[in-house]
Amino acid sequence: MADKDTNSNKVLIITYYWPPAGGPGVQRWLKFVKYLPDFGIEPVVYVPENPTYPLIDKGLQDEVNPQAVIIKKRITEPYNWASAFSKKSTKDISSGIIPDKKKQSLLQRLMLWVRGNLFIPDARVLWVKPSVAYLKDYIAKQGIKTVITTGPPHSLHLIGLQLKKEKGIKWVADFRDPWTTIGYHKELKLGKAAAKKHKELEHEVLNTADHVIVTSPTTKKEFEAITTRPVTVITNGYDVENIERQTPDEKFTLAHIGSFLSERNPLALWQALQELVIENEDFKQAFQLKLIGAVSAEVLTSINSSGLSGFVNNMGYVSHSTALAEQRKSQVLLLVEIDSEATKCIIPGKLFEYMAAERPILAIGPNGADFAEIMKATNTGVFATYTEKDRIKDTLMEYFNKYKDGKLKANAVGLQGYSRKNLTAKLAELLKQL
Repeated sequence: MADKDTNSNKVLIITYYWPPAGGPGVQRWLKFVKYLPDFGIEPVVYVPENPTYPLIDKGLQDEVNPQAVIIKKRITEPYNWASAFSKKSTKDISSGIIPDKKKQSLLQRLMLWVRGNLFIPDARVLWVKPSVAYLKDYIAKQGIKTVITTGPPHSLHLIGLQLKKEKGIKWVADFRDPWTTIGYHKELKLGKAAAKKHKELEHEVLNTADHVIVTSPTTKKEFEAITTRPVTVITNGYDVENIERQTPDEKFTLAHIGSFLSERNPLALWQALQELVIENEDFKQAFQLKLIGAVSAEVLTSINSSGLSGFVNNMGYVSHSTALAEQRKSQVLLLVEIDSEATKCIIPGKLFEYMAAERPILAIGPNGADFAEIMKATNTGVFATYTEKDRIKDTLMEYFNKYKDGKLKANAVGLQGYSRKNLTAKLAELLKQL
């Protein structure tokens, strides 16, 4: 194949999260990059050389496609400066764990104000100018015609915006989460000027990109009210991991994997569990609440206040491979999303791994949540709102009775459409049509 044809198949992917970063932010493009060469596309991945990642999972480095070209440039990280004052507050805020307003310290309030008003759209904005300067030359020398930016952090879209203006490349903006309607946006103590700037940048990005990718139908609808550019939904998904078949836990384990933020605090669940351990001795003897990942102090306080502390196995952050194994061991998987209008569009990445784990899911979230429709279509579990305590309790009891009879399992249908390889095929087709 001639060099010209080879170069035409190269796609530059600009992402902040990349191994050894842990957590959900890294998974989407790690897996797209894994499969893009199967569809005739050569991925070139641009990442920071010295990032500040709140979570580290070195095991993910083994999953990087050896065919991918990885290029790096140093980044100036304000979170490094902030950590000199408080490492814990800095790590929490960079992870999206924002303390309840009533419990925020003066330092935490100041950090949130600085983050929201001085670093627009986010703390990685200082990477934009040096990246544009470097990448202009790189894409010219390599003959790259297509650039993809993925956010958050949404400052990376500003790199794509400038490259589009200066080099005329084809540009795809991928939004793993929304911008100005994301759950934590309102917690950043934005002044009027900062809020206006966010809106202006969001509008410019959405109306300049050649194509916009989102992860949910609600975000697609939201963005289509802002732009006439094409908007395509490509959800997150699951991969066929080399995880040995697991023996289910002997206990009736209800497992939550991932960050359990303050706003994801389903009081109806804790109340339902409190009633079950009081009313049903068998349930009390068998039950265990398994927490894997960062858990906010507010959530732990609610659990303790409900008399459930003795049932908790708080495992903290574990590697992705360990998390996958624990999913398959657990009797029931718990999925919780913030109860607000703004989070109806959020389809947590772990939902798809949950579905592939072949364990029943109990999900709690806002009425009208997009992920509730996916669960219903795939027959992978039960969805309840934050007010449906009786529905939650009845579901847990139904699962528990099946557990006692040795018949607790998921009977999923139609999962293949959410496999990472099939989703990458959809992405590749989009790229070839640009």
